[in-house]
Formats: sequence, structure tokens, C-alpha cells
Amino acid sequence: MNSKLTFVVMTILLSTRLFSAQAQDILVDDSYTPSQRYDKNIVKFPELKWPQLEFIEGQRIVFEQRYKRIGRRELHLDIFLPAEARSSNQTIMLVHGGGWRSGNKSHLYPIANLLSQRGYVVVLPEYRLSIEATYPAGLVDLNDARLWLAEHAKEFAIDPDKIAIGGASSGGQMATLLANTGNHIWFKGDQKNAKSDFNLVVNLDGVLDFTDPLAIEYENKLGAESAAGLWFGGAMKDTLEKWQQASAARHIHAHSPPMLIVSSGQKRFTAGQEIVRKQLTEFSIDNQYYEFDTILHSFWLFEPYLSQTVQLIDNFFSKQNL
Repeated sequence: MNSKLTFVVMTILLSTRLFSAQAQDILVDDSYTPSQRYDKNIVKFPELKWPQLEFIEGQRIVFEQRYKRIGRRELHLDIFLPAEARSSNQTIMLVHGGGWRSGNKSHLYPIANLLSQRGYVVVLPEYRLSIEATYPAGLVDLNDARLWLAEHAKEFAIDPDKIAIGGASSGGQMATLLANTGNHIWFKGDQKNAKSDFNLVVNLDGVLDFTDPLAIEYENKLGAESAAGLWFGGAMKDTLEKWQQASAARHIHAHSPPMLIVSSGQKRFTAGQEIVRKQLTEFSIDNQYYEFDTILHSFWLFEPYLSQTVQLIDNFFSKQNL
């Protein structure tokens, strides 16, 4: 082998070893995808249509911004920025669903795009799922994403005091929990004293009380092998304190943010919403509950429900005189 070829081969081998040393294998559960949801529901709901992303002049998207490192693991977020002339000065961080174990931030591109066209800055973070790290790791990640946004507010024309949080399904549960526990250090990671409040919260078919009988019936049905059990690290009887702590219904307080809850009409997914709304009303905090007429759970993924959901969010936000 001549010296030039030897050099090339050695360079390739060295690069491969360096890459292997820096890379980190991440387990992925892809059991929850929009195509899987579509195939499962199209016969029962023939009105479903795949959304198409169309953009308007001045709209921008910033992809894969690293907001956190955990060892060799990196976490990223995408930012949908509105045209300057349409900006509402309100940001919303949206958390994807997937049973705390699956899903991807890209699932929310259609709803982020439409909200951005209404004038909102929309942030889509990835976070560690239960197949990689159990409760409360993902919540700590999302809180760190909120802190990153505040630190980079000027760069993206974000008002750090006007950051809302929302989410779909398990993401809705996580969003509602974070929005009502900023007065605790449970999910604050290393920066215990950093402000991480949210001024509004949107829950799309997410559980609000794991201890509600309806939630127990479904979320604890398979015990430690249920989606929630895999996240908490055990069945309710074995990890009761975590199931209770993760219930937003237990943390409503006088400074909780205004809340919009959108239900598919399958009441199990928003178990606990009655007590949450009652508590918010007692504190004179604005709240709204909208219920579709029993449609598919992942309604935010497809038209015509995607656009209807965006309209509900926009109406609720506009009502807050932002």
C-alpha cells in the first residue's frame, strides 16, 4: 500500500473512531406516528385530511437549535417565527405527545406553522422520553428549554414574560403540570432559582389528574407496563407519590395561568378537567373548556380539526389582551 493511500485509510479509520466516541445511541419507540394514527382512524373518520404546510412572506423557521447537553446527548428545538408585520409578541412552546415514550416534535409542524401565521412565535422542543429516561427527566428538559428561550429572547424577538406552554396528549399533561408548578423546584434541574413561569397554558386532550377514577381505569390498566407506568417507573400502587405529583389538578394556585382545555370528547384523556376548572374559577383565573363531538384522540394532526384547534387557541389568546 503506498503512503498516500495509507494516509487516507488511516484518516478514515481515525474519523470513524472519533465519531463513534462522540456519538450516543438513543433508543427510539416509533409506535406513535401521524401515519399510524391516520391508518387507524380513517375508516371511522373519513373526513380526515393530511395537512399541507404553506408559508407566507416574512415567515421563518429556525431548526435544530441545541438548548441542552446531558453528557454526549444533545437536545434541540425548532422555532417558527411569524412575519414581523403580524407578530403578536406572544410565544408558545408546544410539547408533542406519544404516551411519554414515543412521538417527535416534527408531529407539531402543521399546528406550529398555522399559529406562526397568526403572529405567534412557536417553539417545538424535543425532550427525553421514558424509553431513555423516566420521570421527571422530560419535565426538567422542558423547563430548561424555557430557560434557554429567556436567555435567547433578544435573538428571536421573544418577550420572556409572554411565553405560554401547550401540548398534545401526554404533552398536554406535561405542559399543564409545568405551568402550575413554577413555584416548586421539582422540575428545575440545576437552576433552582431561575424564573420559569408561563403566562398561558393550552391542554389538548391531556390528563389533568392521574388519581381520577377514569384516569386510573385507563392509565394504570396495565400497571407497570402501561404508558404512564413506564414513565413513572412502576404501577400506581408502587409509585403513588409520582402519580400524585404529576397531577396538575393538585397544583392549581392563585397565580396559575389562564388555561384552555380542548377535548376530543373522549373524556378519559382529560380526566380531572372538572376539578381543575372549578379551582381556576374559584381563583378568578380565566379558563375555557371546548369539547369536540367524540372525534379521534390525535385531532390536532389532521384537517379539519387542525385548523379548528388553531382557531380555538388564537381566540383564547386574543381574549387575554396580550
